[in-house]
Amino acid sequence: MKKHLSKIIFGLLVVAFIVACAIQSPITEAVNSLWSLLPPIVAIGLALITKEVYSSLFVGILTGGAIYAISEAKGFSGMFNAVVNKGFIANLADSYNVGILIFLVVLGTIVVLMNKAGGSRAYGEWAATHIKTKAGATLSTFFLGALIFVDDYFNCLTVGSVMRPVTDKHNISRSKLAYIIDATAAPVCIIAPISSWAAAVSGTVEGVNGISLFIRTIPYNLYALLTLAMVVFIAYSRSDYGPMRIHEKNAEKGDLFTTRSTVYNNDDTPKTTKGKVIDLILPVIILIVFCVAGMIYTGGFFSGASFIDSFANCDASYGLALGSMGALIVVFFYFLFRKVLNFNDCMDSIALGFKQMVPAILILTFAWTLKTMTGLLSADVFVANLVDSAAAIEILLPAILFAVAVGLSFATGTSWGTFGILIPIVTGVFKAELEGITATGDMPVMAIICISACLAGAVCGDHCSPISDTTIMASTGAQCDHVNHVSTQLPYALTVAAVSLVGYILSGFVQNVFVVLGTSFALLFIVLFTIRYFTNKKKVVTEE
Repeated sequence: MKKHLSKIIFGLLVVAFIVACAIQSPITEAVNSLWSLLPPIVAIGLALITKEVYSSLFVGILTGGAIYAISEAKGFSGMFNAVVNKGFIANLADSYNVGILIFLVVLGTIVVLMNKAGGSRAYGEWAATHIKTKAGATLSTFFLGALIFVDDYFNCLTVGSVMRPVTDKHNISRSKLAYIIDATAAPVCIIAPISSWAAAVSGTVEGVNGISLFIRTIPYNLYALLTLAMVVFIAYSRSDYGPMRIHEKNAEKGDLFTTRSTVYNNDDTPKTTKGKVIDLILPVIILIVFCVAGMIYTGGFFSGASFIDSFANCDASYGLALGSMGALIVVFFYFLFRKVLNFNDCMDSIALGFKQMVPAILILTFAWTLKTMTGLLSADVFVANLVDSAAAIEILLPAILFAVAVGLSFATGTSWGTFGILIPIVTGVFKAELEGITATGDMPVMAIICISACLAGAVCGDHCSPISDTTIMASTGAQCDHVNHVSTQLPYALTVAAVSLVGYILSGFVQNVFVVLGTSFALLFIVLFTIRYFTNKKKVVTEE
């Protein structure tokens, strides 16, 4: 009975949600109603219960297709058209999505090349002599993630590729590595003025300087700032809790994966003993330079636009694909010139790189299709209407916006889509005050806090969601089973989310950044020390 308790609870919750949906509106009027949130709830719940992500996402997609077909009275043909044509085919034909897939495959190829050339092994040996402790390995991963702030996809895959040999040497579980990567991807990008995220945020506001507004939201972005503080605390104190504690205890005994260690099978063992640290460092630097150049190229930098404007107007997908392909060509010639790999080794790496990225490509395709289902059901419009109705309670608006953004981002798996929906609503609420910014140079503090709450909630939901692109990329970068990553990360993310919610409630009453930030940080550390005290008193039962 105990073994099936979680499944029974999940089933009852789904039934309760369906009843709530039916009370709110009949299924024949599912578009722009509570029904629109059922597909992601089914998919996410099944993934966490069954520990199997592909079938869970597919069931969620079918649920969305069925609800859409019933609401539109289109029968089975309508469901198949929604799932296959508007879902899978449309998403795989989308130029932005294809650009991300190209970037994934090229990056996978570069990683294979670095491994075959012996660069990763040489870096691991170097790190073993310079990074002496587990905390040092964790913090090194954290600082590298903080340095690569231009894009979250690029961050996840690059940090994972570079730091896996280091964290493996110090018996840090792949789930822990995935968490650190994820916690220094979106949370770093959302507080970095020069990043693809800053560009996305600035594009959602009209009539004001988007970058200026973005910079002013940084001190109030509680979730991002508290997440970074939590990573440092856990690195120093080694205070793991929840499922992560089990994974870390298993890693200390040599089991880095705990479950499903064969998700990523690598056939990229070094072909030579001539590999040096430079064979890992230089390709990564080349990749960074070329990807940044690709992004600002798409934003018009080489046509006269400023560096910041180029980021604000860049096409991240095209820029990353363009930059990574250019980097791959240079890396090919570098390894051939170094004579650590021959031409056939380089060509074989392309297929192996694609093979390494198949799990990520599959999950991304399913996740994109599930987002399409929620889009067909107008989940975004439903949530926007909810926020509009709550706008009258201004003093609690930051907390309400944070909670709504978490829920929407978690359900849809997209933080960009979430703040793209919510920020225009917020700017509409504060339209009169914002119109005076150009003349006075001042900005209403409440408007800044509310926009920050939208951004923080979007990142939080994205951080928690199994169908989030960034979460999928973090699993891929760490070469960790995706469900393991989600289940171990969730307690950490929810801890920070709860503290952030309290901070936003406080911010509605005390609109002072020092009071809000100081109180939030103090509360976070009190909570973490309390969890540490009670966790250390419990006997840890290692999962078989």
